[in-house]
Amino acid sequence: MPNPFVHVELNTQDLPKAKEFYGKLFNWQLDDVDMGPAGTYTVIKPGEGTGGGMMKHPMPGAPSMWLAYVLVDDIDASTAKARSLGAQIIKEVTEIPNVGRFSIFTDPTGAMLALFKPKGM
Repeated sequence: MPNPFVHVELNTQDLPKAKEFYGKLFNWQLDDVDMGPAGTYTVIKPGEGTGGGMMKHPMPGAPSMWLAYVLVDDIDASTAKARSLGAQIIKEVTEIPNVGRFSIFTDPTGAMLALFKPKGM
């Protein structure tokens, strides 16, 4: 598959409660990473399959939600292509230091998806 799902992320208004729930529900390894001013990011290591993370939702008052990330070769071109096909860009291409670059959009049906290109790829 040329563009696989590579990461699944929970944006939640209550990170401690989400960690407690998913920690008890599944046998995932949850590792906290200090992201400085951005707060804590919890890496989800499921053991096999696509990994993910949890974080305090960056938009206060927005509902908690899971967001899937799709791997792309060219983040700028893929984001522009999504826009040209009718997507609304929610988050323009943004750098995650030492990790890669991502963008987030809603498709013409209202579904949200993220694009991701790892650093060095």
